[in-house]
Amino acid sequence: MRIGILGAGNMADALGTQWARAGHEVRTSGREPADAFAQAAEFGEVVLLAVRHEGVGETLRAAGSALTGKVLIDCTNPVVDGELVTRTGSAAQRVAELSGARVVKAFNLCHEDVWRMTPPAFDGAPLVVPLCGDDPAALATVESLVRDLGCVPASGGGLARAGLLEATAALVIGLWRGGADAQAILPPLAYAQGG
Repeated sequence: MRIGILGAGNMADALGTQWARAGHEVRTSGREPADAFAQAAEFGEVVLLAVRHEGVGETLRAAGSALTGKVLIDCTNPVVDGELVTRTGSAAQRVAELSGARVVKAFNLCHEDVWRMTPPAFDGAPLVVPLCGDDPAALATVESLVRDLGCVPASGGGLARAGLLEATAALVIGLWRGGADAQAILPPLAYAQGG
């Protein structure tokens, strides 16, 4: 599969490197030349949006119509200084409106170093990656890319629920910064509905 990546930072490098190892063709854009985002978007059958929240609008404008109808993975978080900056809806919904793409929210809950792990597994259990999206074919495509990393995809619901993933990211970032093990806030599945 051809994967275009909008951005050239740590998340772009971590996920792009893993997908290239899995046999996908990957093209990463930087900010230069001026049409790099459009070139990466045109190249990809799937496109990863991997820029800081502040640069999302500019990046989508630069990618332009090349995103229309494409599967677009949004791994961004609308979080500044540990605080969620969206108050209604989700940043992922806004990405869908601006791009005309079939957006799937994914890969936003972990630090880039987790995505560098081969595979991301803890205590022998593979990492579960929640996905939010409205398009079944787009979700199936992203599920396959999650599996290519050695992870397990999990449905988080439609794109309207992506704001919950974004809020979860804000919560756990704050917990981690405070020194708490955010993973320890929830009981094991066997106790999730009472024991």
